[in-house]
Amino acid sequence: MKKITLVLSMVLFTIAGAFAQIEKPVTWSYAAKKVSKTEAILYIKATIEDKWHIYSQNIKDGGPVKTTFTFSPSKDFGLVGKTTEPKAVVKYESTFKMNVSYFENSVVFQQKIKLNKATTTVKGKVEFMVCNDKQCLPPEEVEFSVPVK
Repeated sequence: MKKITLVLSMVLFTIAGAFAQIEKPVTWSYAAKKVSKTEAILYIKATIEDKWHIYSQNIKDGGPVKTTFTFSPSKDFGLVGKTTEPKAVVKYESTFKMNVSYFENSVVFQQKIKLNKATTTVKGKVEFMVCNDKQCLPPEEVEFSVPVK
């Protein structure tokens, strides 16, 4: 009887552990808008849960992991300039002993592209780190695919 109870307990804990919630305080969405026959703008939006923040692309060395966009090379389009971002909140964080720039709630990054083809799909990945006032989650990479029509 003790063996059955022990086995049932282990199974229960295993199932409970499998359903434990993994924190994902940032969700990403993507869109593209043609501004002419040969140019489009990609919109890459991070929606951030309350009390969390992600960092700007413009973080000095020695601080948190900055948000970084990498676009897969393609003959169908070319990047025009760098990925832009709105004005970030700047605050001293004692964890990093420096001023850092970050975004709360949501942020939309933009990337202009020159089209070599009428329609294409822009693929790439974004690396980012998310923190709140108690913890930082490990840096994460998310792949994206944005159709441009």
